[in-house]
Amino acid sequence: MIAIIRTRTLRALRASLSEAETAAAVARTEAEWHRTGSELANDSAIRAESVAGELRAALDHAIADAARLDGELETLRAQSLLDTEDRQALRTLLRVTRKQNARAEHVYVLFRSGELHSVHATRDAAEIAAEAEGAPRDAWITSTASGGAPASEAPWVIRPVPLGGTR
Repeated sequence: MIAIIRTRTLRALRASLSEAETAAAVARTEAEWHRTGSELANDSAIRAESVAGELRAALDHAIADAARLDGELETLRAQSLLDTEDRQALRTLLRVTRKQNARAEHVYVLFRSGELHSVHATRDAAEIAAEAEGAPRDAWITSTASGGAPASEAPWVIRPVPLGGTR
C-alpha cells in the first residue's frame, strides 16, 4: 500500500509537528518550573513544620518556666509578708525592751501618818495604793525632801525620792 501525500499536506503536517514540538518544549519547561516550585514548597513546608515543632517546644518550656516562677513569686510574697511581720514584732519588742530598760529617776515613797507605808515606781501607783488603803482621793499631800508640809501633819504623804548617784 502506497499512500500518496500532497506537498501541501506534508508541509502542514511538518508545521504542525514543529508547533507541537515547540508546545511540548514549553510544556516541559513549565513542568520543570512547577516541579521546582513544588519541591521548594515542599521544603518550605518541612522547614515550617520543623520550626513550628521547635516553637511549640519553646512555648511549653516557657509555660513551665512561667509556672515555676509564679510559684517562686508566691513563695517570695509570703516570705516578704512574714519578714514584714517579723520586723514589726522586732520593733515592738525593741520598744518594750527600751521602755523596760529606761531607768527611773525617782521612786515615790508613800507615808501614812508619818510612817513609811510603801515604795512605788510612779506617783499614780502610790496614789492607787493609798486609795486601796481607804484614803480619800484628795487626802494626801506631796512633800519634797527639802521642804513642803511635814509628813507627820498629814495622814497620807507621797514623797519623790531620787534614784542613782548622790544628789
